[in-house]
Amino acid sequence: MDLGDNMENTKQFIFDFAKSILAIPSPSGYSEQIIPFIQKEALLLGYPVELTKKGNAIITVLGKAKNVLGLSGHVDTLGAMVKSVSSDGTIRFTTVGGPIWPTLDGEYCTIRTRHGKLFTGTFLSTSPSSHVYKDASSKDRTPDTMMIRVDELVHSKIETNNLGIMPGDFIFFDPKTTVTASGFIKSRFLDDKISVAILFGLLKQIKQDSIVPEKTLKIIISTYEEVGHGASYIPEMDEMIAVDMGCVGDDLTCTEEMVSICCKDSSGPYDFNIVSDLVSLSKKNSLDYATDIYPFYGSDVSAALRGGNDFRGGLIGPGVHASHGMERTHEKAIMNTLKLLLAYIQKKS
Repeated sequence: MDLGDNMENTKQFIFDFAKSILAIPSPSGYSEQIIPFIQKEALLLGYPVELTKKGNAIITVLGKAKNVLGLSGHVDTLGAMVKSVSSDGTIRFTTVGGPIWPTLDGEYCTIRTRHGKLFTGTFLSTSPSSHVYKDASSKDRTPDTMMIRVDELVHSKIETNNLGIMPGDFIFFDPKTTVTASGFIKSRFLDDKISVAILFGLLKQIKQDSIVPEKTLKIIISTYEEVGHGASYIPEMDEMIAVDMGCVGDDLTCTEEMVSICCKDSSGPYDFNIVSDLVSLSKKNSLDYATDIYPFYGSDVSAALRGGNDFRGGLIGPGVHASHGMERTHEKAIMNTLKLLLAYIQKKS
């Protein structure tokens, strides 16, 4: 099998798809825009879509056998919600997921009221000016020491409340997506929207090349992964591979050019045979890959196993630098991940 043929269009499709979904706000708990988009795009490619009660999308690709291979990616992201409004009209917030808060100091955001009104704002330290506060540079950046300055003429809690802003309103971070001439995509929320784009690239390649997978595929697009229960419910399947970002950094092998194969994360080891098959296929197809251990990580496979499901699980993904901050990966990692998925779905049992 020549995995290099006829893939340039798919690479561009993945980048375009990633830019589209990165522009759609979807912090955990708010999937009202992103899941209808996912459903529409899957139907345009000709694949049926089911929606679970909590809002996950499940796309089916019929295979040669009735055995089922699950592939998952999550469209939910980090974010925040309004916790309270201060007496000066600024907003205090609570975390959705675990962003690196110092990276958000000075970042733009959008507040969505319960009734759908949108207001822009800026995350700031509560000591935001070096001309006023001695601790402007040294103060910790945490939700307790940060605020949101709303871009409206408000100077009191009552004036901000009169805009319709109240506790529980979602706050969306500006993703700042950029694609460079050198092949990088950098953006917030590549974890895990770049993997969802890769999964749609896989669907496109399957259709384009008339590929019939060895097993029937159930592609799960989950909506609560960042808070721990994204794919806790899944349809019955024999194997499941989470497609999620690969970690890059200290004491790790993976780079932004590789597909990462995770052997163990905070939930424990992944299936020995799946990991071995992924390594073997990477070698056979001359893919740039790494095996690694993620000490501070959990996946949709972790959630599904904790939910009592019985299957064998694995985890792969493109190497992503600076996760939960200003993230970046390279087209080489994206294509290595896609090629490994293509090889795996055509692997004979």
